[in-house]
Amino acid sequence: MNGPEAFYVDALTQLSRSSIPFLVGGAFAFARYVGIERPTKDLDLFVKEEDVGHALTRLKRRGYDVEVPFPHWLAKVRNGGSFIDLIFSSGNGVARVDQEWFEHALEEEILGVPMRLCPPEEMIWSKAFVQERERFDGADILHLIRERGAQLDWHRLATRFGSHWRVLLSHVVLFGFVYPDQRHRVPAWLLDELTKRLRTEVSEADNPVCNGTLLSREQYLFDLTHFGYRDGRLEPPGTMTREETALWTAAIEEAG
Repeated sequence: MNGPEAFYVDALTQLSRSSIPFLVGGAFAFARYVGIERPTKDLDLFVKEEDVGHALTRLKRRGYDVEVPFPHWLAKVRNGGSFIDLIFSSGNGVARVDQEWFEHALEEEILGVPMRLCPPEEMIWSKAFVQERERFDGADILHLIRERGAQLDWHRLATRFGSHWRVLLSHVVLFGFVYPDQRHRVPAWLLDELTKRLRTEVSEADNPVCNGTLLSREQYLFDLTHFGYRDGRLEPPGTMTREETALWTAAIEEAG
C-alpha cells in the first residue's frame, strides 16, 4: 500500500492508538451506507472541538503538515498532495460535533482498520445545509434516506434540525418526488408534524434575517449588503462571529 491510502491508514492507526475519539465520514462512510463509491482525494474525520489540538499534535509528530484554516469548523492534515480534514462543526456553524455523534456511531472497517462511522442521521443533518452553486448535497441525502430510511431514528433527526425544520421538510418532500415508490421510507407522522408547523407558522415581519447564508456562504451575500438583512449565521441565534463569517467569505475566491 502506498500513496494516499498509506497516509490514511497511518493516520487512522495513530489516532486509534490514542485516546482521541473520532469518526470516519465523507465518501468512505457514504459508500458503506449507500453503496455508491466515488473517487476522493481526502479523508473526512469528525472530532469534537476540544480534541482537535491533540489530534493535530499527534499527526504533526508523524511528519505531516497541519493547519487550521477555519477555526470555527475545520483543520487539515497534509501529506504531499493528499490531505485529511478534521471536522468539528460545519461551515455555517450549525452541525457541531458533540457526544451524540459518538453515541450513535456504527462500527465498520476502513482500509483494513476497525473504525466507527458518522451516524447517518448526522450525515443528513450536516449535508442538508450544503446548497452552493458548485455543490449541492441533496442527492446524497436522498440516497441515504432510500437506503437507510427504515433504520433512521427520525425523532432524533428531527430534533437535530430544531428550529431549522423547514430544511428537513424540503428534503423529505423532494425525496417523495425523486422516489415515488419509496415514499414510505419517510414516516407519515413526520410529514404530518412538519406540514402542521408549516400551516400554522406566521411571518416574522419584525425579524429581517436571511437564513440563506446557512445554506450557501456566497449566494445570499447580496441580500445582506443590498437588502439589509441580518446574517442568519451570526450569534445569536446563530453560532458564528463576524470575524468567522468574514474569514469564511474571504475564502470563496480561493475556492473558485
